[in-house]
Amino acid sequence: MSHDLGSGSVKKLLFRLAAPAVLAQVVNLLYNIVDRIYIGHIPRIGPAALTGVGLFAPILMLLNAFAMLIGSGGAPLAAIAMGKGDKEKAQRIMGNCFTALFFLSLVLTVVFYIFAPQLLIFFGASNDTLPYALDYSRIYILGTICVLMVMGMNPFITTQGFAKISMLTTVIGAVINIVLDPIFMFVFDLGVRGAAIATVLSQLVSALWILRFLTSDRTVLRLCRQDLRLSSATVLPCLALGVSTFVMLSTESLLSVSFTNSLAKYGTDLDVGAMTVLNSLVMLITMPLSGLCQGSQPLISYNFGAGRYDRVKQTFYTIFAVCVGYSTLFWLALLAAPSLFAGLFVSDEAFAQRAVWAIGIYFACAFSHGFQTCCQQSFVALGQAKISLLLACLRKIVLLIPLIFILPHFFENKVFAVFFAEPVSDVIAAAITTVVFFTSFDKILKQNEIR
Repeated sequence: MSHDLGSGSVKKLLFRLAAPAVLAQVVNLLYNIVDRIYIGHIPRIGPAALTGVGLFAPILMLLNAFAMLIGSGGAPLAAIAMGKGDKEKAQRIMGNCFTALFFLSLVLTVVFYIFAPQLLIFFGASNDTLPYALDYSRIYILGTICVLMVMGMNPFITTQGFAKISMLTTVIGAVINIVLDPIFMFVFDLGVRGAAIATVLSQLVSALWILRFLTSDRTVLRLCRQDLRLSSATVLPCLALGVSTFVMLSTESLLSVSFTNSLAKYGTDLDVGAMTVLNSLVMLITMPLSGLCQGSQPLISYNFGAGRYDRVKQTFYTIFAVCVGYSTLFWLALLAAPSLFAGLFVSDEAFAQRAVWAIGIYFACAFSHGFQTCCQQSFVALGQAKISLLLACLRKIVLLIPLIFILPHFFENKVFAVFFAEPVSDVIAAAITTVVFFTSFDKILKQNEIR
């Protein structure tokens, strides 16, 4: 299957890889927002419960970040090794990443479970929202090992060319989650705890699906006992390459904390709750974009390793046009009908009005996500860890987080200023990232050819 990546129509291969990856991300999106949709419409307690569950987002983002630290770094290196014909090295990379994910999940479970109350209060939980936040988070945290295995090992399925199998990993879990959510929440009357239980069970099934496939005869790279023993020479390059994605996701956690803290300081629980809605809508933009880039990654990485630079360029330019087109269309739809999108998550009138107002500010420059995501993720596919890391830091650490705290000093409406930090940083970071990529692209290809 991986041999096909070096021959045939690039557009057809890209569609074959990207379409399932996008669908997988869309379905994965349901993992993250279906709970919120149900919770936001619970009679009487919906707004407080939704706000409480939204306050768990920084911990969820950190779990995803640690998973992708290993998965997003190991998978491209495995693809490059396969492109060079070194299957043994590629298989060793995958085995080491599996072991690293396992031990990391044990540590994260203990740490987050113990300190969940303190963390949630720091994130901005009030006396009204903390009980819901704690009920949801502690159950979800117990399923950390499943979350890390799904997020960290699924890229190794995609990178071998098995995009449909990778898609099914997410589809199976998401369908189970959607079915179990109302059963546990309403039939068993478990509320937010039921939502967490449903999510953990669905992640468990997805994790078992991945392990079954990667130990079967169908896979190109197989999990074998001799490859599970950790080797610093194997793991450290994976961490070095994955650190840019880790920074992207972990700074999302820091970013979420910055927003909720500032909104709790200058506004009310409604403003903090509106941020939960905004975070959910951001996923509607970024997760399909991530799927498109994940689908293109095996094609870019394999042909980069094989020295087929014409195919690398054709893949990038195609996926760049699709990413920019999607983010622009979604941006237009979001600004044209904000009440429609807000209504997905809330039924309370005052809560909905606040969310609609925030959408108009927060997503003013959301079209730029296509530029930023495609260029930055393409650096990862080309093995350019340092450049990708710097660009990951630019938007959030250098621009957005400082602006969240600086802009309220220059606006009378301080809540407006907090939300306004997002579009300002979006457009600046996207412009810089795009320029850097297009001025570096040919140089990276030439340097690899010399090697």
